[in-house]
Amino acid sequence: MTRQIVLDTETTGLEPSQGHRIIEIGCVELINRRLSGNNYHQYLQPDREIDEGALQVHGISNEFLKDKPRFNDIVDDLMSYLKGAELVIHNAPFDVGFLDHELKLVGNGLGVIVDHCTIIDTLVMARKMHPGQKNNLDALCKRYDVSNMQRDLHGALLDAEILSEVYLRMTGGQVGLALDSEQSAEKEDGVASTSRISSDRAPLRVVTASKDELSAHAEFLKKMGDNSLWG
Repeated sequence: MTRQIVLDTETTGLEPSQGHRIIEIGCVELINRRLSGNNYHQYLQPDREIDEGALQVHGISNEFLKDKPRFNDIVDDLMSYLKGAELVIHNAPFDVGFLDHELKLVGNGLGVIVDHCTIIDTLVMARKMHPGQKNNLDALCKRYDVSNMQRDLHGALLDAEILSEVYLRMTGGQVGLALDSEQSAEKEDGVASTSRISSDRAPLRVVTASKDELSAHAEFLKKMGDNSLWG
């Protein structure tokens, strides 16, 4: 089983080294490249003011967050959810840097994110696939025909949901369509497995054209003239 978690955060500002904190975490779980519905979403009380520039991006206010839990209140549940997964993040150094900073503040020997998970950075992927082009999330949505109409403001869970669809399309997978498991070719890590046809099944019926159908087809080709592609 391949377990991936598409993750995004919103923060009070740009630099954890300046005391900025995480205020929202959104995660979308993929099992064998399919949406599982087992998502994680949490707003957090940062115990500091949100920069005006950040407020303009995500619209999350200190007033809204005043009754929300702090990171140390949810860290055990969060790390249990993330443990052993492959994290899919757009511009991973930003989000991972903030998560590592929060883990450091909590202490308790939790280490850093890469002690618990592996990481795929979709921004790095996109730059390799589309060099010299815009590769922010909005640009990727346009390139891969993923709707972002609800994205007036950034939001961690919404952006994780959008990125999950972008990631699957970037890597050649499907989000919703699934045929019967015994008849379809499942994809794991982008590689299709094959289903063998049983040797015990009845032979396929071969249907041939009748004389009348062959005569009608010949008459039709005659009407098409010399430029016909069929013969």
